[in-house]
Amino acid sequence: MSHSQSMTPVRYHKIRTLLSKRQPDLTLLLEEVHKPHNVSAIIRSADAVGVHRLHAVWENNRPLLRSTAMGSQVWVDMQRHSSAEDAITYFKSQNMQVLVTHLDQNAVDFRKIDFTKPTAIVLGQEKTGATSEAIAMCDYSIAIPMLGMVQSLNVSVAAALILYEAQRQRDNAGMYEHNRLSEEQAQLVLFEGGFPVLYAQCVKRNLPFPFINGNGEIEASEQWWQALQFSQK
Repeated sequence: MSHSQSMTPVRYHKIRTLLSKRQPDLTLLLEEVHKPHNVSAIIRSADAVGVHRLHAVWENNRPLLRSTAMGSQVWVDMQRHSSAEDAITYFKSQNMQVLVTHLDQNAVDFRKIDFTKPTAIVLGQEKTGATSEAIAMCDYSIAIPMLGMVQSLNVSVAAALILYEAQRQRDNAGMYEHNRLSEEQAQLVLFEGGFPVLYAQCVKRNLPFPFINGNGEIEASEQWWQALQFSQK
């Protein structure tokens, strides 16, 4: 029995182009950022500058309101952590510099940071900011210069400004000119973005994800197709 499942060539090449610009060593940590419109805006900004994966700490396993993200959640992965300390420890194990948006006497103008280095940026909760534990673990506090009466920006606006400075520096350094994402990571996005219904079935039934070939077609064994058909009944 033959199975014909493929995405259009236009969609396949669009996704491949997107993946070729991804920056796996640039990320954000959302530490108890709760408001759906902020989370949504941050995800969209991350997608726009080529962030591949975001990280988040939410109390009580708070669900991500994925419906607010305008489809960007398909293209930007989200990894949860039980605490900011765990997340920052992970970043440092990846040899990333860890920054936190926090205004103190040691804060550095965000434009003076070298964002071509592997970088993680901690964004704190809307009202209280980053926790003292997270701040203590970070390499630098960064600030956005402000000349008005108000001394803080909305967290999603701050995220966008910082990310676009990172994008500017990385673009000038030619970091968007060659693929930096592994093929394994690319395959996950190709399947979820190109075959969302089948992807959902695989996740629901705990089936392995198939390989997507250069024509945008699924390559899988007869046993895989049979398991998928059985799960859809």
